Amino acid sequence: MKREGEVRIPAGCAIAAIFSKDGHLIDGSRIITMIQTMHERSNGLGGGFVGYDIYPEYQDDYAIHMFFDDLTAKRMFESELFDKFKVFKYEEIPTRQNPGVVSSPLIWRYFVLPLEQRTMKEEENFMVATMLDINERIEGAYCFSMGKNMGVFKGVGYPEDLGDFYMLDKYQATCWIAHGRYPTNTPGWWGGAHPFSLLDMALVHNGEISSYDTNRKMLEMVGYKCSLQTDTEAIAYMIDDLTRHHGFTLEECAHILAAPFWSEIEKMEDGQKNYYTYLRKNFADYLICGPFSIIVGFKDGIMALNDRCKLRSLVMAENESTLYLASEESAIRALKEDVDKISCIRASEAVIYKRGEKHA
Repeated sequence: MKREGEVRIPAGCAIAAIFSKDGHLIDGSRIITMIQTMHERSNGLGGGFVGYDIYPEYQDDYAIHMFFDDLTAKRMFESELFDKFKVFKYEEIPTRQNPGVVSSPLIWRYFVLPLEQRTMKEEENFMVATMLDINERIEGAYCFSMGKNMGVFKGVGYPEDLGDFYMLDKYQATCWIAHGRYPTNTPGWWGGAHPFSLLDMALVHNGEISSYDTNRKMLEMVGYKCSLQTDTEAIAYMIDDLTRHHGFTLEECAHILAAPFWSEIEKMEDGQKNYYTYLRKNFADYLICGPFSIIVGFKDGIMALNDRCKLRSLVMAENESTLYLASEESAIRALKEDVDKISCIRASEAVIYKRGEKHA
């Protein structure tokens, strides 16, 4: 038996991101280098990536990425897809053989627009409802990405192997986010890997939230179904609900998810005190308890957020053109880039970048 202190157990999972502040394109091999540097934070049961602005020729269309267990599930999905959508192109997502990636499902992508014209809000609601319904109803079919000009690539394996499997070195993006998974409560399977995505939003998470049951029950009351049995799925749905349905900004969303303790609120000036009191009383079920660090991608932007006690590591570095985020400084140093500064993101601090401007 190894004794306490003789075994290194990393703080579960690895997350990393590269964000182009000026819109220049970043080769996919660079995000693979970052996540591979943190290999020991994963256990081979899950990894994934998301890239933004990777489909410029279909930038106005929804890029639906699908897993299929078999051809029957694929045919059932396509029969519904062609009834409800105009399909501009569909194909198997290109992959290459990698010895670290086995037993992969059928992996296809579809570039589509709904046949019926709607307002933007109605169209987004339609997209989310349709894809989540398909995930629940069609056995063996799973939509894991549905945004415009972006796409998720994930599966079972170490993240660097999956990056090679999906040939990410042949893609260029203005933002890359990656995850290496170390599942503690669920078995690794292709749909359960990170990132989790709804529309243009994609999220990776390091940690474990003790408020999952409370968060899940609240989400199911407002129409979301948490079918993947992972706390990260709940975080993604909460961000989607707060931003799309309640109209909160991502900064306000962070103030809800990682709200100050009541003892801190009591010491605030009246205006700030009233603001946080309102959020905590009216959105209490959205509070995330437990250790976490998350990176959230969205159109032309990125957000990083730590828990209220800084129980998971998250490091930030930047230069004039690029922002780097990672669980460990070593992942940033591996790129051999000149950076102006490297710092740790503080507890409850939301670091938000939008192309051309910074919000923190």
